[in-house]
Amino acid sequence: MSFLNIDSVKDRTFDAIVVGSGISGGWAAKELTGKGLRTLVLERGRDVKHITDYPTTMMQPWEFAHLGQLSKEYIDANPVASRCYANREDATHFFVKDAEHPYVQEKPFDWIRGYHVGGKSLMWARGTQRWSDYDFDGPARDGFAVDWPIRYADIAPWYSYVEKFAGISGNKDGLAALPDGEFLPPHEQSCVEKHFTDQMAKRYNGTRPVIIGRCAHLTKPQPIHYQQGRAQCQNRSLCQRGCPYGGYFSSNSSTLPWAAKTGKMTLRPDSVVHSIIYDEKLGKASGVRVVDAHTKEMTEYYAKIIFLNAACLNTNLVLLNSKSSRFPNGLGNDNGLLGKYVAFHNFRTTISAEHEGFQDTTTEGIRPNGSYIPRFRNVFKQETDFLRGYAAGFGSSRATSVDTSAMGEDLKASLMQPKYGNWRVSSHMMGETIPKETNYVALDSALTDAWGIPQLKISVGYDDNDEKMIADFHEQMTEMLTVAGFTNIRTHDKPDKAPGLDIHEMGGVRMGKDPKTSMLNKWNQLHTCKNVFVTDGACMTSTSTQNPSLTFMAITARAADHAVKEMKKGLL
Repeated sequence: MSFLNIDSVKDRTFDAIVVGSGISGGWAAKELTGKGLRTLVLERGRDVKHITDYPTTMMQPWEFAHLGQLSKEYIDANPVASRCYANREDATHFFVKDAEHPYVQEKPFDWIRGYHVGGKSLMWARGTQRWSDYDFDGPARDGFAVDWPIRYADIAPWYSYVEKFAGISGNKDGLAALPDGEFLPPHEQSCVEKHFTDQMAKRYNGTRPVIIGRCAHLTKPQPIHYQQGRAQCQNRSLCQRGCPYGGYFSSNSSTLPWAAKTGKMTLRPDSVVHSIIYDEKLGKASGVRVVDAHTKEMTEYYAKIIFLNAACLNTNLVLLNSKSSRFPNGLGNDNGLLGKYVAFHNFRTTISAEHEGFQDTTTEGIRPNGSYIPRFRNVFKQETDFLRGYAAGFGSSRATSVDTSAMGEDLKASLMQPKYGNWRVSSHMMGETIPKETNYVALDSALTDAWGIPQLKISVGYDDNDEKMIADFHEQMTEMLTVAGFTNIRTHDKPDKAPGLDIHEMGGVRMGKDPKTSMLNKWNQLHTCKNVFVTDGACMTSTSTQNPSLTFMAITARAADHAVKEMKKGLL
């Protein structure tokens, strides 16, 4: 990866510019360089090299000052970042500090960010499920949002393409609502999870399947993965530290090094993108303005095509800040929809239970994955008083306790002989929220950040549809656990838990068929500025219930292929 001190227009001109180096940005870099384009990758944060820059990855628990827990000082200084499930003492260096990157919460929203090369691909939860036609045609069937301009058939070959390269563990389950993919061997369910799976199959005649989760872990690496320099997942479940084995997919271990090997990529960290430059005479974008993260000096870079992959909300911010005589309200924003119809996944509620059986078994080792309950509500027909539905994670563990009342040798012996309690299970809901015009992001009119860029104002919240979905999740999961023989069933809702901690924000620059009601066409090009492509979460028309990252990857690879073909025809 080269770092250039560029001081001439010629040296600042490339075939393509990619803004952002996370999951979708890494894929854009890989695809564009692989097709021969000299590509500049801009990352607002510091460089993070695979293995070299994972400082905690091999540390033992006792080597941390607080045994892995966040300190009170850190929590007090970072009330938003500290709430993220993956932010522990071993990973705080990968999370944005609240005070350094302020934003305006018109409604409470916990915006979790990772500003460094690789972005959130280093800290993600690695769930990877395909969408089906039931997801892509959801808006058309249910009448919310706008119709997607693509269907499953358009994206299916690209799912296969990225799955083979990234490495996805899973089982071919034959579910219409959750298409199978190109899988590596699956992880194993625990005995209690298998019991729940079997009971659901018997009690609901296959209409409520429970499967092992599908995730981006190399359970059995293939030659393409060894070529990337990656190795088998060690099941350490320390993924938030960065994996020195490359056992899970990240931009740092996979797509960026692959792009670098072509000799066509220039990676420029510490480059805060201010805006996209629009050429009034040519009627297209000509480049980007970049503020150096340290010197605050602004520099312009130029290219024929621009892929905007700054992560959903920052992509909205860059476009909103890209103003010109032609686009006074933000690049491509003729219809006034830019920044609107932002949606997310509702992770607000969970349920727990116990099982008194299987007392002769427990688990050994750590599994970086869990079981998964695909959406079963409103899939084939509308059957509830709320729109769309929810998926759910499902995990298990066996409670243990030790007697610490003794001293010396007796205490050591006691610690080596834990007492096992009942099996415990828990399930978290991942509900689809409905894109609404009232859920939006905008530029604050007065506040700016340290680089002179307007702060983002976020106004995103729950609605009545979300509340009905939560109630249904509680009711249905309670019934399902009861018929499977579980006891001590408890629901846990946190009404004051703000959106954002799902880290699955989507929309604001949505795809669609009509330029009057959408921002992007079926190839992820801005309707009114065809050489700008948006392929991160901002492009999503609706959210489905599946983890979105696999779809971001597939959409990015598809759009890059189209962009290069159009360039060769002289159309971009």
